[in-house]
Amino acid sequence: MAAPPTMQGALDVDALSKTPIRAVLRMALPTMGAMLLQSLVNEIDILFFSKLPACDASTAQAALLPSLLTVWLFGGTLSAISVGTQTYTARRAAEKDFEGAGQVVMNALLFCVVGGVIMMGIATLSLHKILSAQKLRPDVLETAYAYSKWRVLGIVSMATTIGVKAFFDGIGKTHVHFVASLVMNIFNVTFCYMFIFGKFGAPAMGAAGAGVGAFASTWIGLFIVLFYASREQGKYRWFRLSNVNRSLIWDMVKLAAPAALATIVMMVGFGLFNSFSATLDGGRKLDGSCGAEEPLNGAATTNIVGIMKLIFTACLAFGAATATFVSQSLGAKRPDLASRFGWTSVRIGLVVFGVVGLFVGVLFPQQIISIMTHSEAVRAAMLMPLRMMGVATPLIAVALILSEALFGAGSTKFVAAAQLVLIFGILVPLSWFLSLKTPLGLTGMWMAAVAYSVCAAAVMAQKFRGDSWKAIKL
Repeated sequence: MAAPPTMQGALDVDALSKTPIRAVLRMALPTMGAMLLQSLVNEIDILFFSKLPACDASTAQAALLPSLLTVWLFGGTLSAISVGTQTYTARRAAEKDFEGAGQVVMNALLFCVVGGVIMMGIATLSLHKILSAQKLRPDVLETAYAYSKWRVLGIVSMATTIGVKAFFDGIGKTHVHFVASLVMNIFNVTFCYMFIFGKFGAPAMGAAGAGVGAFASTWIGLFIVLFYASREQGKYRWFRLSNVNRSLIWDMVKLAAPAALATIVMMVGFGLFNSFSATLDGGRKLDGSCGAEEPLNGAATTNIVGIMKLIFTACLAFGAATATFVSQSLGAKRPDLASRFGWTSVRIGLVVFGVVGLFVGVLFPQQIISIMTHSEAVRAAMLMPLRMMGVATPLIAVALILSEALFGAGSTKFVAAAQLVLIFGILVPLSWFLSLKTPLGLTGMWMAAVAYSVCAAAVMAQKFRGDSWKAIKL
C-alpha cells in the first residue's frame, strides 16, 4: 500500500480532505501492518510458550506480561521522544522546511542512543527489584528475570527504531516501518524457535530464548530503518553534526515529557493491575504430575493482554495516521481539516473495530483462546474477560485514536494528566476492589478495565470536541 500523495515531502492536506476516509486508510494501513508485525514479537512468544511442557507453559506465559511491562517502563518512556519527533517533523514538512525536518530526526537519533545506553544501565541494575515488586511467585519471578535481562539489552535499538520511524510517519512514508517490521519478525520467529527449543545447534533456553530472539531482531529492525533514512540524506540532509541542537532537543523533550510520564503512569498502573492476578493465583493444581500450583490467573491475564494488544496496536496505527494529518493540517494553518481528519478516523475505527470486537468477544472467543493455551483451567479463566473486552473494543479504539490525535496536536500534557486520573482513579482501585474484595476474582479485575476504557473514550472525545488543542504553537 503506497503512502498518501505528497507535495515535495509534505502531505497535500487540502487535496486529501476531499476523500478523508480514503486518505486515512491509505496512511493507516501500512502503519497498522507495521505495528501489528512489531507486536507479533510478543505474540510469537505466547504461542511458543504454549508448546512448552505443561508445567513450564503457564509459568512462562504468566511471566511474560510483568516482563514486558518492566521493559516498556524503560524503553517506552525513552521512546516517547517519537511524539516530539513526529509532531515537529510533520509541522516542518508542511512548512516545506525539509532541512528543518532532517534536523529533527538527527537530534531524535542522538537522544535515543545516549538516553538508551543510560536507560539500559538503570534497567539492568534495577530489573530484579522491579519484577519482585509485582508480587510474582518464585518460579514466575525466575522466568521473568531470565527473559527480561535479554530484552533490556534491546532498549537502545527499540527506542532508536521508534524515533526514526516517527520521522517517516511525519513525512507520510509509513511503509518504511512496515518493511522493517516484516523482516524483523522473520528473524524473530527463527531466533525464538532456535533458542527456546534448542534447534539448529542453539542451546535450549526455554522462555529466556524468546528474550534472545527479541533482542537480536530489534537491532535488525534498527539497521533497516537507518538504511531507509540514509536514502533521505540528499533531500533532508539529516546526518550532519551541525544539525545537533540542544535547544531543539530540549523543545522535543518538553513536548514528549508528558507522553513519557503517561507511559510511566500506564506501566506502573498496569503493573499493579497485573499484580492482582498474581495475588489471585494459588491453590489449584495442574492436571499434570508436576505437583505445582498453576498460575492460571497470571497466564490468563497475559494471554488476554496478548490478544487485546493486537487490537490496541491496530487502533494506535489509525491514531498515528490521524496524528500525522492533524499535525500537518495545523502546520498548514487549517485546524478545520485537523478536526475533520480526527473524526473521520474515529468513524472508521468504530466500524472496523466494532467488527473485530464482534469476532473476538461474541463469535469466536473460544476458538481464539484455544490457540493461546492448552490448559483447560487457563482457558476457563480467560473466557468471560475476553468476551467483555471484545464488546468494549470500539470504545477502546475511540480512546486510542483520539489520544494519538491529541499527541499530534501537541496536547501531550492533557493526555498525560487524563491517564493519571483514569488509571489511579478508576482502573487500579476498582480492579483491586472487584478482584480481591468480591467473589468476582479475575472477571471483576477485567470489569474494571472495561470501565476504564469507557471513561477514557468519553474524556478524549470531549477534549477533541473543543478548540483549545487547535491553538497550540510549536
